[in-house]
Amino acid sequence: MIEQITITTEYIRLDAALKMGGLAETGGQAKLLIQNGEVTVNGEVCTQRGRKLRPGDRAECGGKTVGVVAA
Repeated sequence: MIEQITITTEYIRLDAALKMGGLAETGGQAKLLIQNGEVTVNGEVCTQRGRKLRPGDRAECGGKTVGVVAA
């Protein structure tokens, strides 16, 4: 199942998307997951906390997936 995050801006930062999608409880936890290489964006491991996710992008961590859609 994919948790959809609807954004009204051009992009959302990866760490914020993880929090909004429920993959991380706090920003600190999101930061650690990303730094430890536990997060993939569009199928590739991503270690950039500030990575910009745009509509159509997907982030995955711990078997859960977050998809970004435009409002």
